Amino acid sequence: MNKIASTFLILLFAVTIYAQGQQPFDIDDEWLAKIESIAPSKPTVKAEVRNILVFSQHTGFNHWTIPHNNEMLKIMAKKSGAFNVTIAKDVDTFEKDNLKQYDAIILNNSNPTGPERNLFADLLKQNSSLDDNTITKLAAQYENNLMDYVAQGGGLMIMHGAITVQNNSMPFSQMTGGSFDYHPRQQEMHLKEVDPKHPMVQAFKSKGFVHTDEPYVFKNAYADYNFRPLLYIEADKIEGLRKEVIENTMYVAWIKKHGQGRVFYSSPSHNAQSMNPELLQFFLDGIQYVAGDLKCDDSPIGKK
Repeated sequence: MNKIASTFLILLFAVTIYAQGQQPFDIDDEWLAKIESIAPSKPTVKAEVRNILVFSQHTGFNHWTIPHNNEMLKIMAKKSGAFNVTIAKDVDTFEKDNLKQYDAIILNNSNPTGPERNLFADLLKQNSSLDDNTITKLAAQYENNLMDYVAQGGGLMIMHGAITVQNNSMPFSQMTGGSFDYHPRQQEMHLKEVDPKHPMVQAFKSKGFVHTDEPYVFKNAYADYNFRPLLYIEADKIEGLRKEVIENTMYVAWIKKHGQGRVFYSSPSHNAQSMNPELLQFFLDGIQYVAGDLKCDDSPIGKK
């Protein structure tokens, strides 16, 4: 193969891979109007208005959907009347007394840097007046504050990349249901309901959800299946897996109890293009679940 042909094939491959991802776009009035039109108009469960904290700070990979998610959540809150939203970015948000104000916390793609994968330590390092010992101590305290908040009855919703917040902490992984391992390139995926009759997946009407996203692969506590899975993808339909997957069923959304509290994880989505009426309803149902209003089976399926 001559040099020109080889270069052409490399460029063609790169363009093909790039084209399979969804491209970022700005938030404008047209997009906001679209979200307003497709957002749920009422909650699934009538309950008192909940106070929701949305933490949207990152130190690692910057998901371009972070501001889109913030705007989507604000629109859903106003239109459904189910909750109020407070957007936060400062690490002292995780002071114990501050967390008590909220019925649930949403971690919006709060990705830390690697390989440490410790968001709290990353944020504290931005304050140059702190020494390493103080940072280590405070980071552990903030992690414990969040875990205690959930264990004592709070709710936690984790959006996409925020599964990495304390990715190397096994206790945190046991609370969230797993840790991030890696993902192949973005590709079209058909997400399917584990149990079409489960209250948390009624938005999809037994048809699943087809969109372009990153197929997340998980590790650590994920192998224990200490959660109630909601959506899955099939490994044999995914291109680019780095290693053999024992189970062809790969879960990408789940709910679980942690102490007296509740956790909802949704890998969908890396892209704002994925937002449609079904996904927004799924998010609202997840918020109502972690807030304690939507009652459903969240018992773990356990190891297979």
